[in-house]
Amino acid sequence: MTQTPQDTAALYARHQAVLPSWLSLYYERPLELTHGEGRHVWDAEGNRYLDFFGGILTTMTAHALPEVTKAVSEQAGRIIHTSTLYLSRPMVDLAERIVALSGIPDARVFFTTSGTEANDAALLLATTHRRSNQILAMRNSYHGRSFSTVGITGNQSWSPTSLSPLQTLYVHGGVRSRGPYAELSDAEYTAACVADLEDMLQQTAGGVAALIAEPVQGVGGFTMPPDGLYAAFREVLARHGILWISDEVQTGWGRTGDHFWGWQAHAGHGPPDMLTFAKGIGNGMSIGGVVARAEVMNSLSANSISTFGGSPVTMAAGLANLNYLLEHDLQGNARRVGGLLIERLRAVAAGLEFVREVRGRGLMIGIELVRPGTDERSPEAASLVVEAARERGLLVGKGGQGGVSLRIAPPMTLTVAEAEEGADLLADALRAAHGMVAAS
Repeated sequence: MTQTPQDTAALYARHQAVLPSWLSLYYERPLELTHGEGRHVWDAEGNRYLDFFGGILTTMTAHALPEVTKAVSEQAGRIIHTSTLYLSRPMVDLAERIVALSGIPDARVFFTTSGTEANDAALLLATTHRRSNQILAMRNSYHGRSFSTVGITGNQSWSPTSLSPLQTLYVHGGVRSRGPYAELSDAEYTAACVADLEDMLQQTAGGVAALIAEPVQGVGGFTMPPDGLYAAFREVLARHGILWISDEVQTGWGRTGDHFWGWQAHAGHGPPDMLTFAKGIGNGMSIGGVVARAEVMNSLSANSISTFGGSPVTMAAGLANLNYLLEHDLQGNARRVGGLLIERLRAVAAGLEFVREVRGRGLMIGIELVRPGTDERSPEAASLVVEAARERGLLVGKGGQGGVSLRIAPPMTLTVAEAEEGADLLADALRAAHGMVAAS
């Protein structure tokens, strides 16, 4: 039954009464999404939207994808839950596929329920294997909202506490177009970041456990280093025995178009020791995990289980979704349609003073906004665009320091026609917001 704006307002009041104040919602008048199909969703008031954010890059394939809903329904009809204390055919089936795709030799998989938990597990493995609590992380990074992952997040907007069980050292390199090396060429930029890493290691007590890095920084606003930066880092890390963890929670499964995993843009010295994944593999079901070399994965000496990680239902969903993605070459679609979309958006942005940069890869596109005529980040402008896009029937996300970058990441089945429609809607929203910013 279609709701009224008053019904939505009443639900918002109930939300505020029982949920944390820091559990933020988009929009001045928050949305209640009730159903979806393909690349579209509908709210409780009957409004239809083209979804360019996919539940934070999680509805990776499509809303209500028949192959996934069928797999979930059939598995739920047999058994919903068992835990990792019992053999699970769906878990072994999916683990075999992921190991084969990971590029990590002699790999093992541990399934979790989220990207936060996956990164948390990777940190446990790295610090146990290396007998050290020292972690290298990238500036502007985000790795989750648990106590340990907040402690390695290099983004002030998502760091509610300075307390941490880890000693974290932040390295340059994740943001190509800002910072002290921004004016350098790609080769000079990489050399400067490597020199910074070398210098950083001289400041430690020795025996750093791992570097954790997102090949494309997600919450950071879809920023990325030049290709090959992490390969150059890997050469340094290997000399010191330091592990490399590639956080693929947002970049994995072909979303960047050019590669199946983000780390493959930095493969000059081989694969990472570990990669973490989540979000899109379940197409909305709660799946995360760590892939690691057996030597690292098996380094835990105490007992461990996962009550909900590897659930038969989520594993069935993940396997059906992965099969669909591979059979329909969604990586290729992300490359083709994403390339068209980013060029359209760059053409629109060329005439708008408050657009500092349009960046991205495949169907992972960021638009950074600033105060017109300056290089000063403008979260107000980003909020105006997000609202204007919603009014026109388009959902996009935000990210970056202070929420100044638009995040565009539609389901990977996006068609050319839908990309063009979304580009037109976003162009109109950008122009409307630009007019308001310029007049203020």
